[in-house]
Amino acid sequence: MPHVEPWRFTILGYQAGLAQPIFLLLCAVGLLLGTLALVLALRRRSRVRALLAERLVERLAPGVSQWRPAVQGSLYGLGLALLGVALAQPQCGSKSEMTKRKGIDVVVVLDASKSMLARDVQPSRLERAKLELNTLLDELKGDRVGLVVFAGDAFIQSPLTSDYSAVKLFLRAVDPEQMPQGGSNIGAALKLANQVLSNADRGAKERAVVLLSDGEDLFGEVGEATEALKDGGVQVLAVGVGSESGEPIPVFNRRGEFVDYKKDSGGETVITRLDRGGLTAIAEATGGAFFYQPRGVAMGQVVERIDKMQKSELESRVTVRYDERFQYYAVPGLALLVAGMLLLPSSRRRVS
Repeated sequence: MPHVEPWRFTILGYQAGLAQPIFLLLCAVGLLLGTLALVLALRRRSRVRALLAERLVERLAPGVSQWRPAVQGSLYGLGLALLGVALAQPQCGSKSEMTKRKGIDVVVVLDASKSMLARDVQPSRLERAKLELNTLLDELKGDRVGLVVFAGDAFIQSPLTSDYSAVKLFLRAVDPEQMPQGGSNIGAALKLANQVLSNADRGAKERAVVLLSDGEDLFGEVGEATEALKDGGVQVLAVGVGSESGEPIPVFNRRGEFVDYKKDSGGETVITRLDRGGLTAIAEATGGAFFYQPRGVAMGQVVERIDKMQKSELESRVTVRYDERFQYYAVPGLALLVAGMLLLPSSRRRVS
């Protein structure tokens, strides 16, 4: 059903509106049905009068009412119209409320290097990481989330926001083939995540970085980054993606078709492995933890860890709540529909 903006207006000085005005179409259907029933009844009456004298109708068609079908149709039509108004959620009167949102600030650091194309987990390491992140976004309540993506360099894909649908939209655009620099620089990504948290407006007391990666690092800047995170009281919750047994890295052409496996300078196939030790060291150095589920989704454990952190007030704002009035239309609408079902189009009477 297409989204329609609520209608707002004023009646006798009161704020009023319809939260779901699209359901007014049901009112039109109901009124059309009632009008059609009335027109058909009038036509039927005219035809009967044209064929039979008024005094012969009861004798030749005992119990057949010319008006009951019209009344029944009108009851159905008016009932549907009232239910349409009820479903449109009529509102009258409003009051202002102060709402406060509490949570923590979380920056997700997503590995988008070429090694994340390996398929030792299905459908690939990157797609599994995206699945893990979507699980996180579905479970969070009130926390602000940012997204940092990295390969040889790191950049902010999404700033801190409580709009999880926007983060999911940015997530879908992550593609290793579009990364400006190859390689895997976890240290640069962690530094950028720390910068995002440090610059946050009304930052939370407790903050976390959720790192989704196979752990391979080719630049050696991790130690400096983890030290800065530790000093800032930021925990790294590392989620390992991949297998320790290793897997070759597929190479695709511009049409997305598999061509070969990545080779090193000596012509040997490059094997990428999950660096459990490296990810565990990053997490433990910041007071965080390492999570890994080779055949499942580890993000549930991460959510449990985040839920235990101290929540801070991240936002306070005045919201307007409108008083619902749908019950004034739903009850009589249902009553009219029931009355229409109970009203028979004819009465069964024997002719003496």
